[in-house]
Amino acid sequence: MELSFKHQLGLVCVILLFPALCYCQEYTKSRATFYSTSDGYGTPTGACGFGEYGRKMNWYGGRVAGVSGLWRNGAGCGTCYQVRCLVPELCDTNGAYLVATDQGYGDRTDFVMSPRAFLKLGRNEYSSEELKKYGTVDIEYKRVPCTYTGNVLFHIKETSTNPGYFALVILNVNGIHDVTAVELYQMGQWKSLNRNSGAVFDFPNPPSGEIRLRFRVSGMSDWVDPMIVIPSNWQPGNTYATKVQLK
Repeated sequence: MELSFKHQLGLVCVILLFPALCYCQEYTKSRATFYSTSDGYGTPTGACGFGEYGRKMNWYGGRVAGVSGLWRNGAGCGTCYQVRCLVPELCDTNGAYLVATDQGYGDRTDFVMSPRAFLKLGRNEYSSEELKKYGTVDIEYKRVPCTYTGNVLFHIKETSTNPGYFALVILNVNGIHDVTAVELYQMGQWKSLNRNSGAVFDFPNPPSGEIRLRFRVSGMSDWVDPMIVIPSNWQPGNTYATKVQLK
């Protein structure tokens, strides 16, 4: 059966637009508040385990937040959201784009935002200062694709020891993906790392040589091969850039 030009054109449009449609999501009503820091950035002690990196989260410029229901036992770490407040005379129509880096609770809130993130809710500096007087504001939010710069990163946690104990966080995960599992190759087989807390995965007694990893993210059926190995002389605090960039 032949399709008319009109139907063919419609089919092409659906195919081209389908990836974008996958990101569509309705806004959810909730509430948000903020915490204080000396410079307006996030805190390096966030429960996700991102450390100093979690204060700014790449180009997000410190627009970070602690989340409650969105925490999901740490799977929500590093996920990105658009948050818009609902005070028409004060709130910007685009609101704030931010990253979940911590677990935080307020008065029936889903977001406890860094000062820099909360100030983005207002139309201008005056509006933002007025919103701060509310303390807690009504909002609507939705999850959006993360747009970090650069490839996926493996950061070796400072609590690691070589040899003896290996812990890492995976950073710069673009798109709408949760890191759901990490595996390490040892003695001819893949072995699972344990989600220790937040975004931290660990493995006791890792191999003494190079460390080969792979990880799985939601929305993708196959394991992600980073196309690098962690060198045998790795040290706590080291960060290694993979050769993959997710979308």
